[in-house]
Order: sequence, then C-alpha cells, then structure tokens
Amino acid sequence: MVRRKSRRGGAASNGESAQALRSEAYRHLRHPFAPQQVFSNDAIASIHTMALKLLEELGMKILLPEARMLFQNAGAIVNHDDQMVRIGREIIETALESTPRSYTLRAANPAREQIFEQGSLLFSAGSGCPNAFDDKRGRRPGSLRDFNETIQLQQSFDVIHKHGPSVEPQDIAPNLRHYEMMRSQLKFGDKPMFVFARGTGQVEESFELIRLGLNLSDDEFINSVWATTVINTNSPRQLDVPMAQGIIDFAKAGQLSIITPFCLAGAMAPVSVSGALVLQHAEALACIALAQITAAGSPVCYGGFASNVDMKSGSPAFGTPEHVKLSIGSGQLARHIGFPWRSAAGSASNVADMQAATENNMGLWANLQSNATLVVHAAGWLEGGLSFGYEKFINDIEALQTIAELCKPLPEDVETMGWSALADVDPGGHFFATEHTMQRYRDAFYPPLVADLSNNGSWTEAGEKTSTQRAAAIWQKVLAEYIPPAHSEAAMDNCAEFIEAGIARGGFAPAGG
Repeated sequence: MVRRKSRRGGAASNGESAQALRSEAYRHLRHPFAPQQVFSNDAIASIHTMALKLLEELGMKILLPEARMLFQNAGAIVNHDDQMVRIGREIIETALESTPRSYTLRAANPAREQIFEQGSLLFSAGSGCPNAFDDKRGRRPGSLRDFNETIQLQQSFDVIHKHGPSVEPQDIAPNLRHYEMMRSQLKFGDKPMFVFARGTGQVEESFELIRLGLNLSDDEFINSVWATTVINTNSPRQLDVPMAQGIIDFAKAGQLSIITPFCLAGAMAPVSVSGALVLQHAEALACIALAQITAAGSPVCYGGFASNVDMKSGSPAFGTPEHVKLSIGSGQLARHIGFPWRSAAGSASNVADMQAATENNMGLWANLQSNATLVVHAAGWLEGGLSFGYEKFINDIEALQTIAELCKPLPEDVETMGWSALADVDPGGHFFATEHTMQRYRDAFYPPLVADLSNNGSWTEAGEKTSTQRAAAIWQKVLAEYIPPAHSEAAMDNCAEFIEAGIARGGFAPAGG
C-alpha cells in the first residue's frame, strides 16, 4: 500500500459535553502532593533485590518460542522443554538503562496529547468488561452499541485522558472485532488510543488503521507513541503467547506496552504485601526486559494492579487497606527504578452503591498518594471488571474532577487573601455581598456534576432523586447531544476501504484463540 504524506490537522474536538464544566483545566494534570511511603528505602531495595533473585534462580515460564529465543540470545538460561527462562540481573539492568522515562502519547487532536512521565497524572476509564450495565436497560453482554456509547462517554469528559477498551463488543466476531474497535475510537474520539494485543495480524492492522485514519506517514507513526496496550502476566511467573507476542509487536513498532502483573495477594501471589510486590516487580522487570531486547529504547511502562482476595470466597477485593498499601509500595518500586507507572482503582460491587463509591475512591486516593502516572479503571468499573456501569462512570467522574481541582495551584497574591473583604465585614456579618466575593463567585468553587447540594425541601420537591438517578439522566443527555470530533468524517473515509477488504478476507483470529 502506498503511504501518503501526513496532512494531519489540529482541529479541536466538538465532542464536548455541556456537563464537563471547567473541563479544559483537567486535560493535563500533574500530581499536587509528594508521594507517600509504606516501606523504608532499605525495604524497597530489598524487594528489588529479591525480585532479581527470583528471575535468576526460579525464572519465568514463557510460552512463546520467539520470546524465549530473544532471551536466550541476550544471555538468559533457557530450557525450551519446560519453557522456563532464568534471567540474569545484568539483562535487567541493561534493559532498565535503555528504557525511556518520558514520552508523549499522541492523539488525533494535538490538544489531547499527554506527557507520560513521573509526576504526570492520567485517568482512563474502566476497561475489558464483558458486560454493560445501566439502570435503564439493565445488565447485558457487551455489544458494539455499548462500546460506541462508552467511547462517546470517555470522549465527553476531559478528566478521562486516554481511551480504553471499556466494553467488549461480543456481538462482533473475535476475528473482526479489532476493525470495529478501531473504527469507534477514530469516529467518536480524539484522545490517545488503545490496541488489544491479540496476535500480530490484529495488531498490525490496528496500527495501519491509525496511520490511515490520521493520515500519518510510516516515520510519523513509528517515531511517536500513537497506541498503547496492556500486557498482563499470568501470575505467578508465567507469560502467555498473546501477551509475549504483544510486547514484541509493540516494541518493534515503537508503541507503548503497559506492563501489568495482576497479583492478588493470597491467590496468585504471596499473602503478604511485600511478598506480592516481589512477585509483581519480578514479572514487570521480565516483561520490560523482553521489550528492550526486542528493540532497545522502545517505550514501555512499569505497571502493577495488586490487591488482595477475600479469603472466604477467593473473590478479588478493591479499595481495601491492602490495596492501598500495595499501590503505595508499587509507586515506591517504580521510583526506585526511575519509571513512570500504571496503577488502577476499581470496585467489586455489583451496582453503583456506597460500596462501589468507597472502593473506587479509596483506590483513587491510593494512586494519588503513590503518584501513579496512569490510573486505569478510574471510572465505571463494576463487579471486579465483569461490568461497565454507566451510572457508576458518571459518579466516578465527579470524584476524578474533584481530584483534578486539587491539581490546580492556588494563587498566593495578597488580594486573593481577602484583606478588602475582611475589612468590609463587621463581626458577626457575612461575605455574600462583598466586592471580593462578587468578583470571584462565578468560578470560585467547583460546580458539582452529580451531587445535589440543595436542602431537603428542595430535594423532595425535585423528586427525591438519588445520585444514581441523577447520573442516569446525565449519561443519557451526554449521548443524546453527542457530536463527533472534527476529524471523524475524514478518518472514516480514509479507513473504509481497508476495513471492508479486511472483513471480506475474514480478518485475523486472535492469538491463542
């Protein structure tokens, strides 16, 4: 296929929601607070050393032969019969040296691009959910309609910084699903995009759709980060075929692998916080090494999504004290190796109730305390990831916007300190009508998206609506008024022929599927 030179425009998106008040202030956030610690520096160094020992002496089981050969050529001890790879610390140290610490996540709209580095704060919606749920239509298997709607919801709030695979469109065959998921992102969004790592064929075609849709040359694509993927290990100490292949495919194309062991303490990881972190750290280091062995200097993100299980049922738990400690400890390990890092919030609740809000908000505060660069599952995640909740998404947006307000520096000028107002008001008076108040009241305070601050009488007269009911009205209004971004029509024209040809050919079956 002949490549066209780029004529990428910089038009801003029209897909803004009227609900997203003060939204542009939320587009590029930096952590407002110093990171916290749950371990001493010496303990973090010991966890790192034990993780290196684990890789050297016990090793990782790596199911993809190509990945094992890459490690073998780099000097690792490989047994192809049992698929075990023992990785020396010098391989890890070399990989850490060659990994970039800062890069830009590119987007269709340059105003949506994000600097990905320590100190940045990015939020992504709940992802990978097989089901969707809202109060109007109930719980259902995820469909293309649901996926399109949730991309529109992600696009409509600036506090969501990159698109994520919210709901699996299960009414689309797996061999064709990547076409529709890429089409949706290009049509309804203009933020940094994701691509599932489900085999080289699907990955390369998804990359091609980004190039075509955004009218990029080969060099423009491979020399910048236009796509991200999440790489999950099969804890403990196993990397399967599609995930290993995804690391290789993304490294070769210069795109970002977000390495994320999912270590649930007491189940797939030791029951202790430090033991779970040793395993998580070792698995992340092994995957980082694979990316750098494939292509030194390729972008890769250190990640962790560690929590505990309920020891009575075996179900994952979120927002627990252990989840908070594991998040803060993960942040310490990321800073120990100098990497930006990915964490997560989330909820085990089945509905958008008090439990859901508490679990998600505790997870968000843990990520704020740990200075996580990217917080995945920040809005909409229910049932431990089995459902994406529409009302949950809107209520979580309120929490994210509250955090975003904390990221805005406070003015320190004398006039803001209010001497004129203090002098104007007699003891026992009020400040409602002072000149100081009148000049500032319109934007002095955060205007709630969902919260109802009226008194009981007014709330009763308005129908006694709960936050879930108010959230339902908001998402329905957002979707009813949605306008696609400015680049949408051109992107669809650029991609139409490629998608039609791919569907006619039968697409690509997912790796391992």
